[in-house]
Amino acid sequence: MSTAHTTGPAGTHHVLMLGAGYAGMAAATQLAARTRKADVRVTLVNAHERFTERLRLHLTATGQRVAELDIPTLLADTGAHFVRGWVTAVDAQARTVRIDDSRVLRYDTLVYGLGSVTDTAVVPGVEEHAYTLDGPSDATTLADRLARLGGGTVVVVGGGLTGVESAAEIAERHPELDVVLVGRQDPGARMTARARSHLRAALTRLGVQVISGTAVTKVLPDGVELAGARTIAADVVLWTAGTRVSPLAAAAGLTVDERGRVVTDATLRSVSHPDVYAIGDAAAIRQGYGVLHGTCQSGMPTGVPGPTSRPGRGVGRRLVRGHRHRHLPGRRAARHARRPGRDQRWSGPGVQRCGPRGRHHLPRHRRRWPRHRHPQRGQPRQAPSGRRRHHPPSPDGLSR
Repeated sequence: MSTAHTTGPAGTHHVLMLGAGYAGMAAATQLAARTRKADVRVTLVNAHERFTERLRLHLTATGQRVAELDIPTLLADTGAHFVRGWVTAVDAQARTVRIDDSRVLRYDTLVYGLGSVTDTAVVPGVEEHAYTLDGPSDATTLADRLARLGGGTVVVVGGGLTGVESAAEIAERHPELDVVLVGRQDPGARMTARARSHLRAALTRLGVQVISGTAVTKVLPDGVELAGARTIAADVVLWTAGTRVSPLAAAAGLTVDERGRVVTDATLRSVSHPDVYAIGDAAAIRQGYGVLHGTCQSGMPTGVPGPTSRPGRGVGRRLVRGHRHRHLPGRRAARHARRPGRDQRWSGPGVQRCGPRGRHHLPRHRRRWPRHRHPQRGQPRQAPSGRRRHHPPSPDGLSR
């Protein structure tokens, strides 16, 4: 029988973070850096030591080499501690987390960021016959299978960004294969008309056949069945349609939505348990347009900055005064979160490479800079006398 263990000396406030995805890594490094002088110990728990770059898995799936990033190395000199293990249970009443069914870690504040995986239970046959991209091992398995095919058809199910990127990459790296992209909506349906036109032209150039406006009702050993009993023969089926989260939050008694995500208030605190925060895909963060979609661009701002401790005032307040996720400004927030700063120790995956344009996700002509600090106009000019000089917001959101 295992016993409960704290994660540091007595009198220390223990912040336990579950999940080292984009949001979890950002939150752990930011929080550890800002609580160095406080009696706070930050512990990050993840099942693997290797950081999984979800938005690079389609590259691995086509046999391309990507950087292998080690989580303990990324956390070095940040002050955060790493524990490797599978989270098997959360007891929100006792404030404990069970690891590998053999260890129990206590916490004072829990940051729940276990993320999501591909939903393979929604359609019959997906679990048995389709490939997914949930981790490096899945991507490597698919790459080996594609390399052995001398020809044939690959069906990619899902018209989202993962599906589009995977279909395009497979078609480009394996021109001997016929690639079919199947989705309920047109590829890039949420993009602008100009972006959709560009996307469609790129897929056409690569020879990707697009079938939209229909759903896959069953995955067969040798193909997929569409609504209306139409069948598409396939040698390989890659499933990228939809995700699901871990049932641990619901089992722990936290208030969750219909998809099992932790329901939070505007400060990312659980509405049912004030000592629990939720970030990334595991959180149901409501915005003016609906619930925040789980991506790298939206996940990282939920972890940068994360909950912190302020001496005498407890743990759980946001680093930024007034920084409430009620109106998260989308791409601009993601761009600022990715910009390395003075206290942002982690400059690895996602921070500088979260999108095709690298550090900045917007076209150059749409980046806003104060006139006297425009990077393309030589040295910064002095601000007009009598006016307070304006600085661009720092990545951590704090005023300078």
